[in-house]
Amino acid sequence: MRGKTTLGRRLMDLFWAVLILTLLWPVMAGIALVILIRDGRPVFFLSERMQTPSHGFQLWKFRTMSNVATDSGVSGGDKAHRITKTGAKLRRYRLDELPQLINILKGDIGFVGPRPPLRRYVERFPNLYAEVLKDRPGVTGLATLVYHHTEEQILKSCATPKDTEAAYERRCVPRKARLDLMYAARRTLCSDFWLSVATVFRRLPPVYRKGK
Repeated sequence: MRGKTTLGRRLMDLFWAVLILTLLWPVMAGIALVILIRDGRPVFFLSERMQTPSHGFQLWKFRTMSNVATDSGVSGGDKAHRITKTGAKLRRYRLDELPQLINILKGDIGFVGPRPPLRRYVERFPNLYAEVLKDRPGVTGLATLVYHHTEEQILKSCATPKDTEAAYERRCVPRKARLDLMYAARRTLCSDFWLSVATVFRRLPPVYRKGK
């Protein structure tokens, strides 16, 4: 049922989060040490994201960019010069997102669901996100798998913060929301599992490829 996190889904999230943390904590500790030595503090980047239209939380990532006090909005070509060498490698394999296992354990997000948006976009598109955030946000989802590369290409060409905001709001927000809602309408524990596996191998399950 939309708007609720079923017990089965929550137990599956907890099981996989604990298992992955148990297996990968040495890797995470190594990444943290490399960032500390090469780029200094802070090791982690915390960003407010929205779990529901009215409830925010702090999303954890490994820091991949130099710090700027006035930073806001999504990352586009205008921020490319701030990506560290370590950060570029982490982003390539999405290793910067490993700390989000903490968010899963806390119940902020699950493994599968719409990517949690920044508050500014929820306030900009309240009706749209009122529907999208009826499902608990996740680390990955159909929109992430289908549209992530396209979004990167769109935003990479943006030279100013204004261009990035305009491109993201006009071209990315509605398309990702449409995919999130399409997935939510027929979501099952089985489909969540296959999307999680597909994220690891970066390959969309056959049932979705036609729609891509």
